[in-house]
Parts: sequence; C-alpha cells; structure tokens
Amino acid sequence: MERGFPLGATYLGDGRSSFSVWAPLCREVEVQILSPNKRTAHLSCDRDGYHEGIVPDVEPGSRYFYRLDGHKKRPDPASRHQPEGVHGPSSVLDASFPWQDKGWTGLRLADYLLYELHVGTFTGEGTFEAIVPHLDGLKDLGVTALELMPVAQFPGDRNWGYDGVYPFAVQTSYGGALGLKALVDACHRRGLAVVLDVVYNHLGPEGNYLWDYGPYFTDRYKTPWGSAVNFDGAESDHVRRYFIENALYWVREFHVDALRLDAVHAIFDFSACPFLEELAQRIHREGSRTGRRTYLIAESNLNDTRLIKTPEEGGFGLDAQWNDDFHHSLRTVLTGERSGYYQDFGTLDHLGKAFREGFVYSGAYSYFRRRKHGRSSRDIPPHRFVVFSQNHDQVGNRLRGERLSASVSFEALKLAAGCVLLSPYLPLLFMGEEYGEKSPFPYFVSHSDPGLIEAVRKGRKEEFSSFEWQGEPPDPQSEEPFLAAKLDRSLRSERENGTLCAFYKALIVLRKENEALAFPSKESMDVVTMEREKILLVRRWKGLEEWAMVFHFGKKKASHPVPLPAGRWTKRLDSAEARWRGPGSLVKEEIDVSKGDPPAFQPESFLILKKEKET
Repeated sequence: MERGFPLGATYLGDGRSSFSVWAPLCREVEVQILSPNKRTAHLSCDRDGYHEGIVPDVEPGSRYFYRLDGHKKRPDPASRHQPEGVHGPSSVLDASFPWQDKGWTGLRLADYLLYELHVGTFTGEGTFEAIVPHLDGLKDLGVTALELMPVAQFPGDRNWGYDGVYPFAVQTSYGGALGLKALVDACHRRGLAVVLDVVYNHLGPEGNYLWDYGPYFTDRYKTPWGSAVNFDGAESDHVRRYFIENALYWVREFHVDALRLDAVHAIFDFSACPFLEELAQRIHREGSRTGRRTYLIAESNLNDTRLIKTPEEGGFGLDAQWNDDFHHSLRTVLTGERSGYYQDFGTLDHLGKAFREGFVYSGAYSYFRRRKHGRSSRDIPPHRFVVFSQNHDQVGNRLRGERLSASVSFEALKLAAGCVLLSPYLPLLFMGEEYGEKSPFPYFVSHSDPGLIEAVRKGRKEEFSSFEWQGEPPDPQSEEPFLAAKLDRSLRSERENGTLCAFYKALIVLRKENEALAFPSKESMDVVTMEREKILLVRRWKGLEEWAMVFHFGKKKASHPVPLPAGRWTKRLDSAEARWRGPGSLVKEEIDVSKGDPPAFQPESFLILKKEKET
C-alpha cells in the first residue's frame, strides 16, 4: 500500500519535516513540537484515518508528541528515535549516513554461516560501536553473517529485545540508528552480511501505545504475550502496511541483508494472501530493485514447509527457517534430557532423520503436543534450514540460562560442533560458543511497572513447569543476570578454550574449502544410524570427491565396523587427537575397508575421512 508520506517523521531538508500516523480511532491529531521551539501543528486526516502534514521549522533532533483528540499525549508509533525512553517524546532523525559499502550485493544464502549475538552482553560496553573491533576476529573464525537479536526500542536499558515497542526506533543505549548503520557498514566492508531479528507477532507490554491509535491488535487470537496483531481483520491492510514499511526500512535505510522473523507461528492470518507471503514479495522486490540479495528467515515451531516453499508450490516464499528439531535431536543424544519438549527426542534415529531430511516430526505423533505434528521436509533444499547446538532461546529458556558447556564434556562440545558445522544446512553459532563461554544467558528485563515485573517473574516460573529442572530461576528484573551474561573473552587464553576455538576454525575451513562439504545437497548425502553402537555415519560427495563423518556418541571406548564404501579412506581429522586436547586418536592414518579392520573410537568423538581416488 504505497502512500504519499512514509510513516513517522521524515526530515525533508530546508527545516521541513513531514509527519504521518495512522490513527483511525482519533478525530484529530496534532503534532506538539517540544524543542527547540514549543508549538502545535494540526495534521489533516483522510478517509482511511491517516493524519498527515508538512511542518516547517522542524530540524533533526526536534522532539515531539502526538496529541490525540486534544488531550492525550503519545509518542509516535513509527518513531525513529526515543531519546528519553519508551514513555518520552519522539525525535526527528536525519536519515543521511556516509555509507562506504558501495558495490556490496550481499552473499548467496548457501554461503551464510551465522553468528548470533545480543548487543547488550556481547561486550562490556553493550553498544554497536563496541562490536566493531571484534569483527575481524569473527571473520577470521569463518563467520559470514552477523545475526543481531532485536534492537527496536524497549523499556529500560537491558532486555533480550523481544519487548520492543517502537519497531522503527533503534535502542538508544545500544547507540541508536547511527550506531547500527556504522556497524552494518563495517560488516559489509569486511564481507560480512547482517541479519536483524525483528518481532512482528507482538509488541512489548510497557510503552505500547498503539491501542490509542487504531485496531493494530485483535482479540480473535491470543499469543503467549497477549492479543495478536491484526493481520487479517477489518483495517488489517493498514496494519500490514505498518510492518511491511518497517521491514523495508531496515533494508533500505540500514542496508540490512536479511531479517529473522521471530515466532511466525504466533502470526495468525487466514486471509487468501497471508501477510508473510506479501512481506516476502515486497522484500524480494526491493532486493531486485537495488541489486542486493535480501532474505527472510523465519522462526517457527510448526514444522510447516509452506513457509519456505515458493508461492507456485503453494508456499509463502520465505527463504529459510530455523530447525529446532535438529537442536533437540542433538541435545538429547548428548545429554539424555527427556523432559518438556525433549520427551519427543532422544535416539540417534531422530538425529539421523534431522541430517537426512530437516524436520524430525513430519506427521508423526508428538507426545509433548499430544497430537500429530509437522509435514515432510524431504524435498526442501538444505540451505533453507538453519541449524545450531545453541541459540538465545535454547540457552536462555533454561532454568538458569546455562550454556551447553555447563552440561556436557569438552569432548561432547567438539562432537556438537562437528554435527552442526559438517551438516549440509546453514550453521548458526551463539556468541561465545566457539571458545566454550561459561557465562549463562538467562532472561532479563528492566521494566518500571511493579505489577508487570511480578507478572514476568510468575510467567518465567510457569514456563519451566513441564521440565524437571530443580530450583528457582534468576530474577529477570535484577541487574545481576544481565551482568552475568556478558561474555568473558579472557577464557580464550585458557588452553582448553583456545583449543576449542581453533577446532571450530578448522571445521569451518574444511567445510568451506572442500566442494563436497560446501555443497548443500541432500541427494549427494547418505546417513546411516547405528543405534546400539551409538554411531552416526554421514557421507557427502560431489563428483569424484567423497567424505565421511563418523560420529560416536558412546561414553566408552569402542571398535565397530562402519558401513563405508570399499576403498581406501584417509583420516583428515579425529576430534580425539592430542592436538585438540583429546585423549588420543585410536584410528590409523589410513583405513582400507576391504581388509575388515574396524576403526576404534574414543568416547564422544568423531572422525572425518576422505576417500582416496583409485589409481
């Protein structure tokens, strides 16, 4: 829905700014300019409920409220800057920026190796600017895409970001719009793509004034966070416009390469052309217009391939989605956990299917959900799935926010890294994972309403009720969990942690530099599970090049025949080798399958073998 004025306040130059707000519930909307000169300007209203106008003598930095029907002062729903927080006035922003990424066209999606981080805890300073000095290290590690947890303005100065209430305004304590643009520019200059996590399924509870403007929400559906966004009811065209314009804002104004759409299963839309399909069309059209690759990556717990199928195939046309099934399969095999949603997993066959197809639950009965769940993803190309052994949800939504490094051995950490990085899917690393960060990542907020604070505390406790975890979760309102979540990079100087980081780097180099491992294909891959022996065999090939990864999840030394094709196989890496601070490799440098000499495995280890060409 294209209109004359973009939503929010736009500086036009020559001291003039345009204002546009959709407020069909209001008869009159005025702009109250607070600085530098106080005055009030009336906005004209059209039949659709848009109040718009151009106001002179309003420079960047001018602060303002909208006054609704002569008495109610509210910030701008499409505010670009909230210098005094979520309850304070909005501020006009100058969108200009000296970009230096001319010629950047983005990366192929198949080349994404994602690194997820939370701006507030990635560094001691907790700002965009403080991230920049670490980009070269991430590039050296092999990362190709930086994924930022949500940065939309939230209440207070500490939050995961999913309580944002101004989707267009960049969190002030992080460095605001200029800080984010500088970070994106710095990433592009190093060949790194940027993925931004956005939340279109709800807005946070504190500072959310959209209710005063129009029917942005609906009571027909409920989400875990309250009323759902109105994407398919009366007036929903204008609600869609608000969120689509927001998505285009990040791509156009901030040069963001991809958006990660939070919890799309909580976007309820039964219209003939769903919001997600329309959003994909607009984002891809914008990418074509600018000559830059732009993507949408969904988070969903539905195991529904329609999200990532094309409209011609009956899908919505999103580019990729997170695959929790891969994580759950891997974690349960490593840890033996079986409570909560982990009760549906726990066998190597589950992990084997995750490697082979993507979704583990593709129509089978789920005991956690008490119904059949999912549909087959066998025909979905691997580069449309993002896999991980850790992420903000799977760490932070544990009782104490403990990382995988607090639950498994050093050898198992290497085993988890091998499964993720040597899969045919898009790997995602969670900040600090690569060196075995010990700091937890619990949930934290900084609300100001005592009733809301208590509701959050109660909600967190109830969320853990289906798990068998013992004890009390950290108080999310306290500053302590936030400070405890900050990374401790001094760990990298420890021998074990430094070795783990070198191990990650070696696996990424293998993945990138060998065609069979870099090529995302299910057709050129074979997966065999040996449940009794606790072995998972994954073979991948392209042309005459063939590799085998043999993952051993057993807790004891073992020697087992493995169904490798006949020929000579050379050992390229054994996670148990002394150079990786393992107990020592039990495998010869070369294995000849025809001689019937089975490989031997240390506990929780894996082999990477390459088949030698016949002379």
